[in-house]
Amino acid sequence: MSCILITGGNGFIGREISRIAVEDGHRVRSIARRGRPAIDEPWVAEVDWNAADVFEPYDWREQLDGCDAVIHTIATIRDSPEQGVTLERVNGDAAIIAGLEAERANASAFVFLSASGTPPFVSDRYQRAKRRAERALLDLDLQASVLRPGPIYGVGTNQGHFPRPVNRALQLVDDHEWLARRFGDARPISVTHVARVALKAALTPNTPDLLSVPDISSDTDLHPSEHER
Repeated sequence: MSCILITGGNGFIGREISRIAVEDGHRVRSIARRGRPAIDEPWVAEVDWNAADVFEPYDWREQLDGCDAVIHTIATIRDSPEQGVTLERVNGDAAIIAGLEAERANASAFVFLSASGTPPFVSDRYQRAKRRAERALLDLDLQASVLRPGPIYGVGTNQGHFPRPVNRALQLVDDHEWLARRFGDARPISVTHVARVALKAALTPNTPDLLSVPDISSDTDLHPSEHER
């Protein structure tokens, strides 16, 4: 059993990683500004939820004590400068701060949820910030792995950011391998699959520095029945 800290654990991807980690028997801690998510599922009670701002590490760095790995899932596609939310700050600086704290605490591994490209109608600053964070994290003195998935669709009760018709269409594409391959780096992948790959990367020694869309989608050494929830 390992201890895993998830930054943004109450978000779309963070919740799925938390659920799977709990069900696999790991100890899970989460830091996020809103703390515990407003969902009623059995696994939620097993997570140590902490309301904290990643930009104020003195409020949460003690959560790293005894943790084996950190998985960073915090991201945004929109700027809200009046609230301190910018693409550069949230997608770049937040990951670097979390990585530096993980290094300082001697965590064994750090996994960064990046992206294969910039989502439609989003500024290129989104990807530039992600790539800047990737470079900084891969220079740290710990095992750092970067995941670059394409569009991530929701599963079951965790529907994610897309409208339901779009989410369903992405799932249908992913269900047909011959069609999904045609999308290249924009291939849709389920949140469950991405979560399992992230967890595996955090807990497996000598994981590659970079996992691209083909690496993520072809990793079949995972639990079956991703769409069962």
